[in-house]
Parts: sequence; C-alpha cells; structure tokens
Amino acid sequence: MVRYSPCDAKPEDLVKSHLMFAVREEVDVLKERIVELMERINHLEYENNILKKYASPEALQQLQHQSPNP
Repeated sequence: MVRYSPCDAKPEDLVKSHLMFAVREEVDVLKERIVELMERINHLEYENNILKKYASPEALQQLQHQSPNP
C-alpha cells in the first residue's frame, strides 16, 4: 500500500488547479464562439429567406435540385 504525505498532494493539487483553469478558459472561448456562430446562422437564415422571397421560380427550382455543399 502506497501512502502519500501532505507534500505529495500539493503538486497534484497545483496540476489539477492549472488543468481546471485551462479547461474553464477553453470552455469560455468555445461558448463565445458558439454564440458568434449562432448569430451568424440567424443572420444567414434571415438573408436566405429574403433572397428566396424575391428569387425567380427558375432559380428556386435550381436550388431544390442541387445538393448542399458540406
């Protein structure tokens, strides 16, 4: 059985704290990016609806026959 002294726990706690901080920071960055992307999606959907409203029937028909680009 391996026993750890209180001194052993301190470096582990520092590493754990550092990793948790780094993960929280990355999560915050990703949350901000998600918000930006959702706003962009909403704007593009709005533009798309306007363009579809004024597009010719031929143009709309062409769009229906095209596969979406990944």
